Amino acid sequence: MIYRFRVVLDNDTEDDVFRDLEIRETDTMEDLHNIITQSFGFDGMEMASFYISDEEWNQGEEIAMFDMSEADNQVKVMSETIIKDVAHEASPKLIYVYDFLNMWTFYVELAEIVEEAQGTDYPNLMFVHGQIPDSAPERTFEAEDTDDFNEFDDDLD
Repeated sequence: MIYRFRVVLDNDTEDDVFRDLEIRETDTMEDLHNIITQSFGFDGMEMASFYISDEEWNQGEEIAMFDMSEADNQVKVMSETIIKDVAHEASPKLIYVYDFLNMWTFYVELAEIVEEAQGTDYPNLMFVHGQIPDSAPERTFEAEDTDDFNEFDDDLD
């Protein structure tokens, strides 16, 4: 079967930037990483990770480019992880982060599962919309409730 993904750049600009991709369900997450980087014009040489996501795009388990884990903390590796084992109808969303210095962040969603088309080479870039900006969009991280925070308050009264 063929998985059709929409990969959307997380940006706060007016223009949406996304790519629609097709890839075999039996390909690896490394294959998906390669077509994403190529379709957005990256050289693919920076560190990257996928994260399994829930319906609200909360970041879950990591699928790393390389295994840099400790002996007792195993991490899935892209080259050893089959796409259908992490992305499927029950869990269609992934977060993809490319280049940890610039933090290019993408939302990857399984849009459709179709039969393989005769004469089509996979992976396949189906559709391109928008140009990627020159630099990664700024990301702001805000604490939920910092008004009551006191680093010296230990509640030991």
